[in-house]
Amino acid sequence: MAEPKIGVIGIPGKWSTETLADAVEAHTGIRRVIDMGRVVLDLDTGSLMHDGEDLCSYDALIVKKISEIYSPHVLDRLELLRIAEARGVRVFSNPEAILRLIDRLACTVSLRLADIPMPRTRVTEDLSQAEAAVETFGSAVFKPLYSTKARGMCVIDRGAGAAEQIREFAAENPVMYIQEKLDLSGQDLGMVFLNGDYLCTYARVSASETWNTTIHSGGKYAAYAPAPDLIDLARRAQAPFGLSFTTVDVAMTADGPIVFEVSAFGGFRGARDGCGLDAAALLAQHVLKEVAA
Repeated sequence: MAEPKIGVIGIPGKWSTETLADAVEAHTGIRRVIDMGRVVLDLDTGSLMHDGEDLCSYDALIVKKISEIYSPHVLDRLELLRIAEARGVRVFSNPEAILRLIDRLACTVSLRLADIPMPRTRVTEDLSQAEAAVETFGSAVFKPLYSTKARGMCVIDRGAGAAEQIREFAAENPVMYIQEKLDLSGQDLGMVFLNGDYLCTYARVSASETWNTTIHSGGKYAAYAPAPDLIDLARRAQAPFGLSFTTVDVAMTADGPIVFEVSAFGGFRGARDGCGLDAAALLAQHVLKEVAA
């Protein structure tokens, strides 16, 4: 029996994409990395071509990364994958599930509807309301609706310069997503799930001079052993999205744990460096099991 034809949607040359492609190759003997920027949809034929191959002929596609940078354009790439799915290709995670997470506001709304504790948050296009939010919070994190690894985020503190900083942010981000800046004691957590099952938790510890904990800003991974109730919170947070693989971003505050977001794609490096876990291999094994079922 021929090995299943499985492609990895990602960024060629990037560690996480190549690691997942290696894991798939180890099981199937075949290695296919697909850059969505090179895909062509022909609606007349229903084909979704990449470098001479129709992706609709694959048994499965695993989405590790849909684009280097998050933007509304990413949503269009996910729509293309819906064509393959409609023609019988298994896509991990489901494109519609990922769609609900690319936009930070869509993720937030789903989490709040599920009664998941989050930082105090306001969303507005009105500059005066944004100023009022900063005045209320004292210190606020302004976040683009489409970004990863804290890119484009900024902290604005109550004071004389706040109005000008808000105007500068709004010039690039008309819909302003504003969260109260909380004391996270220099770390937050990545809680890893495979097909809804809890795998492990790693901590992201910030560099001393940065306000955020991302590795992009110099943070480091560390091991972390969460209490059962924290695992249950993260499990409830990721459950509405039905993802094949994800990381839930959680932080401990003086008032209890809060959830920042659920990742559309999850992090392999944090699982490896913080937990000693080969999440790419586990995801590849899961996909093979599902395809064979």
